[in-house]
Amino acid sequence: MLDVSSVLEALRPVQDPELRKSLVELNMIRNIKIDAGKVSFTLVLTTPACPLRQFIVEDCQRAVKPLPGVEEVIVDVTAETPQQKSLPDRQGIAGVKNILAISSGKGGVGKSTVAVNVAVALAQVGAKVGLLDADIYGPNDPAMLGLADAKITVKQTADGEAIEPAFNHGVKLVSMAFLIDKDQPVIWRGPMLNGIIRQFLYQAEWGDLDYLIVDMPPGTGDAQLTLAQAVPMAGAIIVTTPQTVALLDSRKGLRMFQQLGVPILGIVENMSYFIPPDLPDRKYDIFGSGGGEKMAAELGVKLLGQIPLEILLREGSDRGLPIVLDRPDSASAKALMAIAQQIAAQVSIAALA
Repeated sequence: MLDVSSVLEALRPVQDPELRKSLVELNMIRNIKIDAGKVSFTLVLTTPACPLRQFIVEDCQRAVKPLPGVEEVIVDVTAETPQQKSLPDRQGIAGVKNILAISSGKGGVGKSTVAVNVAVALAQVGAKVGLLDADIYGPNDPAMLGLADAKITVKQTADGEAIEPAFNHGVKLVSMAFLIDKDQPVIWRGPMLNGIIRQFLYQAEWGDLDYLIVDMPPGTGDAQLTLAQAVPMAGAIIVTTPQTVALLDSRKGLRMFQQLGVPILGIVENMSYFIPPDLPDRKYDIFGSGGGEKMAAELGVKLLGQIPLEILLREGSDRGLPIVLDRPDSASAKALMAIAQQIAAQVSIAALA
C-alpha cells in the first residue's frame, strides 16, 4: 500500500553524501503528500549552498519511483542552516548561526577578495549573510562590495549604541572604513582594536544570519586573538598563494587558530595560475604550483579550491562588483562559487557531527 510510511521506508537508505547519515534520520524529509500516483515531499538541506543538491534530489526520486502505484515524484527543496555548537566561555551573537574567519598569514594574498566573493556567492543562493571587515588598519571590503561611498548609522538605544550595517549584493557589511575619512589612518594600539571589533560583533544589528564572515587582517595578532576568544566560531579558512613565503606565513596562521581551539575548515589557494585574457586556454604558474595542495596534505586539512589570477577578478573588485556577480561564467567566479559551497558543506558537517 502506498502511504507515508512506505515512502519514508523507501527513503531511509538515502544518505546525505557529506554527513553520511540517512535523510530520514536527519529529519531532512518532511511534508510527504500522496495524491493518486503523485508523491511529493520537502527535502530540507543543511545549507542553501549545498554542492550536491541535484545529486540528493535524484537519489530521492530513484528511491521512491519503484514503489507500487507511483507515477511521479516531486521534490521541493529548501534549507535550514544548522546552528554552530556553543561554547560556555564565549558569547554568541543573537540570530547569527555560524561565525567564520577568513584569514591569511601575510598580506597581499587576496584574502579580502575571497571573503567578499564567498559572502556574495552564499547570498546569491539564498543564505542570509553578514560580512565584518576586521582589518581595522586597512579596511577595503566596502570598496569591493560597491559601498565605498556608503555610511552606517550609529544610534542610541535603551541598551546603548547600535550600528546599522550597510547592505549591497545581498550582504550586510560593517567596516571601520564607514567611520573614518577616506585618507585617514587608524593609529591604534591593541586595546582600542579589541574594543572596536567587539563593538562590531555585538552592537551591530546583524539580525538573522546563516553566516557571519569575518575578514581578518593578515598575521597572528590582536584581531585574531580577540575574535577567537570573544565568540564561538564555526571555523577558519586560510588563504594563501602557491608561493613559498606565503605558505610559510599561512602555516603559522593556521597553527594559531588550532592553538586557540578554532576548527580549520580548509585552505584556499589564490593566484594559483595566470590566465591571459587574449589566450584563455593558456595557464602560467607565476607564483609556483601545488603549494596549497601540498600544505593541505601535510597539515591534514581540506583544500577548498584554487582560484586563478584573472584581470577580470581585479577589475570587478575595483568597480565594487564581485566577479561571482559580474562574470559568473569566468574561471575565477566558478572557483569562488565552488569554494563557497565547500565552506558551507564543511560548516554543516561540523555542526551536525
